Amino acid sequence: MNLFLEAVQWLLDPANWAGPNALGLRILEHIGFSAVVVLVAAAIGIPAGTLIGHTGRGRGAIIAITGGARALPTLGLLTIFGLWLGIGLEAPFLALLVLALPPVLAGAYAGVESVDRATVGAARAIGLTERQILMGVELPLAAPVIIGGLRSAALQVISTATLAAYISDTGLGRPIFSGLKTQQYDMMLGGSILVALLALLVELCFQLVQSAAARRAEPHRTQTPASERITA
Repeated sequence: MNLFLEAVQWLLDPANWAGPNALGLRILEHIGFSAVVVLVAAAIGIPAGTLIGHTGRGRGAIIAITGGARALPTLGLLTIFGLWLGIGLEAPFLALLVLALPPVLAGAYAGVESVDRATVGAARAIGLTERQILMGVELPLAAPVIIGGLRSAALQVISTATLAAYISDTGLGRPIFSGLKTQQYDMMLGGSILVALLALLVELCFQLVQSAAARRAEPHRTQTPASERITA
């Protein structure tokens, strides 16, 4: 309990919020780095996952890849990439990208595949192209599941991005590693508290967005005439 109070005091100390190592700067670095990783994962994973979910091709491969990637230890990958690429952000970026891709891929694939096939068949029956079906029917209905995949990836990346400070001077991992090195455990716990609070904030934001997407998709899922909901 005393250590927790010391960590809170460390967080409230104005000296830790000023200068080149200010906590505000570390928070922005952490958010920016995590956001770039998740955006790149989304740029790769969502198109690939939606294509597989739409066509049904490559299902076995995507399950094997996502399962295998999830089993890889991020710290081990970071060490390997660090020895290969050296000091900097490139190694943690690649390690976290491997961590973020599986949930994004799985969310996009599962979301599109879960769309009612009768709805897709009705869309084809009224003459929509495959692109129109994917963009206008499947993706809007799959949006809650896709956002769920992004939500999972974002939480994992934000929680694990502290490892970036292992080989680079960036993010909220810096006070954690510095506290460990100098045995300033109030600093370590304070940095960990900030990471936990940031993860909770991101979780709340994604939950709101996912709930809004689910409410938007629900009327289209429950409305009976498929042809009407496609042309609406």
